[in-house]
Amino acid sequence: MPNPFAEEKPIFLQIAERLEDAVLTGAFPEESRLPSTTEIAAAYRINPATALKGVSLLVEEGVAYKQRGIGMFVSKGARSLIEEKRRRAFFEDFVLPMTAEAKKLGLSEQETVSMIERGYGK
Repeated sequence: MPNPFAEEKPIFLQIAERLEDAVLTGAFPEESRLPSTTEIAAAYRINPATALKGVSLLVEEGVAYKQRGIGMFVSKGARSLIEEKRRRAFFEDFVLPMTAEAKKLGLSEQETVSMIERGYGK
């Protein structure tokens, strides 16, 4: 069975991102129950401690909360928190390096915008 995880990033971070993706797509709406760490561990064939670390990260970020004896749930406002976090990361990881490269190439702001629009299929 092929490894479903990328090598360059810790598995617990990838678990957290997959759960965030599921919240963003509506698979786990706000206030819905998340899979247990045992369910996650079994589904991905990983150590339950790794699954717990991924879910705990979401709790630390306010995306999920624990109800003792019941399980983990998606917090109210989780979708907005995830969107904001990912928008910041998108800006830092993609936009800033792209604009730095555009400047090195002598591209104007309008030329750069035009290329982006072309990427959107306009």
